[in-house]
Amino acid sequence: MSKHRIAALLASLAIGGSALAFQASPASAAGFVVSESQFNQMFPNRNSFYTYSGLTAALGAYPAFANTGSDTVRKQEAAAFLANVSHETGGLVYVVEQNTANYPHYCDQSRPYGCPAGQAAYYGRGPIQLSWNFNYKAAGDALGIDLLNNPNLVQNNASVAWKTGLWYWNTQSGPGTMTPHNAMVNGAGFGQTIRSINGSLECDGKNPAQVQSRVSAYQRFAQILGVAPGANLYC
Repeated sequence: MSKHRIAALLASLAIGGSALAFQASPASAAGFVVSESQFNQMFPNRNSFYTYSGLTAALGAYPAFANTGSDTVRKQEAAAFLANVSHETGGLVYVVEQNTANYPHYCDQSRPYGCPAGQAAYYGRGPIQLSWNFNYKAAGDALGIDLLNNPNLVQNNASVAWKTGLWYWNTQSGPGTMTPHNAMVNGAGFGQTIRSINGSLECDGKNPAQVQSRVSAYQRFAQILGVAPGANLYC
């Protein structure tokens, strides 16, 4: 093989390798399927804490999120995540759980690590309202952040807050049988994301108004992103 052909082959491999690297790279503000203007359209009354830059800074923690499959699937997943987030936070208005009477009830003292930040320190915070000491421990371990001892980071740091939401979405099945991420990328549909987030209280006819709230937000956000919502919207 001539030097020229070898050089050409190496060049083509380099191009292919860089293309593959680009496809597998984490989403960022530049590559995220939701633009800042679309984000602002989705959340016109949002709390200033929930910044778009905080969200895009968190994307690197879970590079498969809204970055897997076709353009349609990526947009559907982003819309599904943000719709559930919208429902949990009143349109990204609430950073912390509003019912303070619940605060002391999220400490499972049977865990060996206990509740070092205090009995009432593990109330709902952030876009998916992370709660319970064991969830703060698990999310913190996964993200490399000591949330068990420093739960307030979730209400004081926008990127950390978004990362906890993405942690749940990408790694937890909750009362469901799959993660919300897998539900969207494998075609199970939006209804299964509801089941994984709050299915024990909402699905199977338990609270149809809450389910409808999530579905309506998803349909609205999918329209903003210019994508069909797909099938299996309800749980």
